[in-house]
Amino acid sequence: MKSAPQHDVVVIGSGAGGGAVAWALAQHGVSVLVLEAGPQFDPLRDYLLHTQEWEQQYFPDPAAEQQRYTFGPLQELSDRWKSLRSWNHLSGLANPANRRVSGKYWHVRGVGGTTLHYTGSAHRMLPASMNLASRFDQGSDWPISYEELEPYYCQAERVIGVAGPLADPLHPRSEPYPLPAHPISYASTKFAAGCRKLGLNWDANSVGILSQPYDGRPGCNYCANCSRGCPRLDKGSVDVTFLKKARATGKCTIQSGCHVTRLEAGADDRIERVEYVDQQGQSRSVAPKAVVVSCGAVETPRLLLLSENQHARNGLANESGQVGRNFMETLFWGASGLHPEPLASYRGIPADSICWDFNAPDAIPNVVGGCVFSPGTAEADLLGPISYATRVVPGWGREHKAELRRVFGRALAIKAIGESLPNEKSFIALDPQLRDRLGQPLAQINSFLPDSELTRLQFMAQKAREILNASGVQQIFEESGSYDTFSSTHVAGTCRMGDDPEKSVVDSFGGSHRWRNLFVADASVLPSIGGGIGPSLTIEALALRTGERLQDQANRQKL
Repeated sequence: MKSAPQHDVVVIGSGAGGGAVAWALAQHGVSVLVLEAGPQFDPLRDYLLHTQEWEQQYFPDPAAEQQRYTFGPLQELSDRWKSLRSWNHLSGLANPANRRVSGKYWHVRGVGGTTLHYTGSAHRMLPASMNLASRFDQGSDWPISYEELEPYYCQAERVIGVAGPLADPLHPRSEPYPLPAHPISYASTKFAAGCRKLGLNWDANSVGILSQPYDGRPGCNYCANCSRGCPRLDKGSVDVTFLKKARATGKCTIQSGCHVTRLEAGADDRIERVEYVDQQGQSRSVAPKAVVVSCGAVETPRLLLLSENQHARNGLANESGQVGRNFMETLFWGASGLHPEPLASYRGIPADSICWDFNAPDAIPNVVGGCVFSPGTAEADLLGPISYATRVVPGWGREHKAELRRVFGRALAIKAIGESLPNEKSFIALDPQLRDRLGQPLAQINSFLPDSELTRLQFMAQKAREILNASGVQQIFEESGSYDTFSSTHVAGTCRMGDDPEKSVVDSFGGSHRWRNLFVADASVLPSIGGGIGPSLTIEALALRTGERLQDQANRQKL
């Protein structure tokens, strides 16, 4: 095994957490090595929006077909919740079986992580969602306050170039958004009108997408295809924001195609070295002063559990037994229909507006945990003629073609994302049988939705239908949700932060309670996920705080 050049800090993973912590360290002169399992994408070459095949391509992940995780047995479905089945008016039930099926964990391996295909929502936590345990005896309280986190939110917003409204009464702010909010598309104005009829608010969303030129990047052209990768660089993904700035310091080295296989724990409560396989297939090791794990809420617990040895017999940082526990997934509902008017709903930004009315943890009757509603047409992939031809318009031949031309651009979809609370049946483990190409056990996703989650999901579905109807959609042609299919982008909680070492994995700075030079900076540290908010901005803010702590320790020679 070859030794790699030495650095002060090794960051494993280059998504929202890894990128932000790398920049926080590098700008203050700390030498950082970022190890990323995926490739370095070239937006101009790899994102295919300029080709005729754009609609048939999703994000160009070359390793998408490799098996990266497995699923434990999923729950049986019940007639009690049959109104939550996913369906399409042409193809019928998406899952005709009597058991929930495994869909996809929408995680991107690559320099920039999942921010490469996210739709840009840049949300702060609602302060009331940070104290679920003390207020409602659910989940866990955050070990830090909103006020402590607020300066780091501002810093992250400035780096990304977040565009948002002038007024933000739900999230106290010490400074305005860096950029003005995007104009709401014509299609989204239908939602605004519909919500007014229902006595609801529909406001401009805060997004990490440039509403005007900023920091050397152009403003958005409103193609709505953020999820396929942004070739213009106006979307604030980590590769063109935090990591670009980190590289410019000369103190940050990024190595893509590197698969970290284990962290070697020593007898002195320190991580001695990081072992990995590089892009050429060579086994290497590096012995930094500190290690930051930022692989996401599925791969981070996997790596920690794989790193057991005589000093960490139950897995690294797992003294509490909480590594992999408290898994929170995306509780999702989407509904799509045709509007009687031409809307050109294929243009705009995917989530230009939002309804915050039900975001508070006590906003939904008879259940703890809120939700948000926003436009879903882009994320339902109703942007091109192929989707209309296969999912919207029945028939074949000349009449089919004429109808397709008539209705194209009239699809209007709404999405709802809700709180996901920890339960004992939802966790990440090591698969007992299946292994990756390096011979290591895959992560196994175990997911269960208790009645409390399904009650919240039922509210989300009913309210989504009401909003669509009030917005002018008379007939829905497709609905999909979490009840019968696991499909998650926002996952969190598997290395929860807290003050009590017996109930958490890391402290409020992301530092292991035991291992003095081990930190975690990704969604796995989140004690709660904020009633459906986009988590990337919160991950970045927390990572900036972690980086500040590491930099302070470096200055005091405590690493």
